[in-house]
Amino acid sequence: MASSETDLRILHVLRAPVGGLFRHVLDLAQEQAARGHAVGLIADSRTGGETAARQLALIEPILRLGALRFPMRRKPHPSDLAGLVRVGAAIGRLQPDVVHGHGSKGGFYARASGFLPTLRGPLRVYTPHGGSFHQQPGHDLYMTVERIVASQTDLLLFESDFIAGEYARRVGPTRALQCVAKNGLRPEELAPAPEAPGAAEFLYVGELSAYKGVDTLIEALAAIHRRGEGAPRLAVVGSGCEQEQLAALVERHNLNAHVAFYGALPAREAFALGKVVVAPSRAESLPYIVMEAIAADKTIIATDVGGVGEIFGPSRDRLIPRDDPVALTEAMTVALREDPAQAAAERAVLSRHVAAHFSVTAMTDSVLAAYRRALARKTGAPEPAPEGAP
Repeated sequence: MASSETDLRILHVLRAPVGGLFRHVLDLAQEQAARGHAVGLIADSRTGGETAARQLALIEPILRLGALRFPMRRKPHPSDLAGLVRVGAAIGRLQPDVVHGHGSKGGFYARASGFLPTLRGPLRVYTPHGGSFHQQPGHDLYMTVERIVASQTDLLLFESDFIAGEYARRVGPTRALQCVAKNGLRPEELAPAPEAPGAAEFLYVGELSAYKGVDTLIEALAAIHRRGEGAPRLAVVGSGCEQEQLAALVERHNLNAHVAFYGALPAREAFALGKVVVAPSRAESLPYIVMEAIAADKTIIATDVGGVGEIFGPSRDRLIPRDDPVALTEAMTVALREDPAQAAAERAVLSRHVAAHFSVTAMTDSVLAAYRRALARKTGAPEPAPEGAP
């Protein structure tokens, strides 16, 4: 097992190479590799499409432990046993110091392999990314699995204070070391994203699923139209299982001329399509899109769910209740009327807070420091002193 910060062998395990979870893993893997660590990835082969393939191809040259993809089911399935064997074989072949699972399925594969006596050596790390902790079908089963594999967890790394609290409440006490390492942005993201000519008044960027609350956004837009407060438009960027239902809702409200669906786009490209970003989620952990919008100098309306309040910091009182089309209608109406100078001042406060508290460098520092502490605990060595200690 590695004894120094500069020679760790780190294997990241996740399911779907899409969305914020994938972005988190890519950022972390790239930064760890840049600092001299040997890094590898294991991910599902059936999701992500060409975008995931392209992103993995870009990062693969720096992955000294390589990238392995095989089919993984989103929900619990008998094929998980075969997947567990494949992950165990990779661990045996690559001999990592750290096996870091992300999300419920990645966390299961990374930790359940620790029940095999021959594979108990690596540090087993788990970062929940929120999905299994939202109230959704199968929630109780997910929590039962979490309690079972908790015995094989050496380190819990939470991306938000919110998820740390949810884990303690829903899973209970654990022997694992627990730390918070919040998601972060790259320096180049802290720059305004210019609007395209004819940009819509409102913009949604993200997954088209029930818990993202896009239906409440469409209802709020319809209410503004009914009240005769102009005819604002909405650009919807993203894909997901609710797209047909959302398109039907747009048609039911006679908004086809005012709502455009663009499919999935990179965030910076999406930001050019609208003036005010709306994040109407019913549940979140620490959403990248909220941080990205703030960093891009976009006015943003968001619901007070999960760790969004941590991102807003001193401006948390600007958040609105979730699943409340009336409150969302009022917030959108205010945004349409807001004085440009006042809006710019509010954006500046948020931007300074995000720049100071959410960076890839700080995230990676926290993760590596937690690895070192947990490795010391696992091997019985003295824990390293906290950074800055005398």
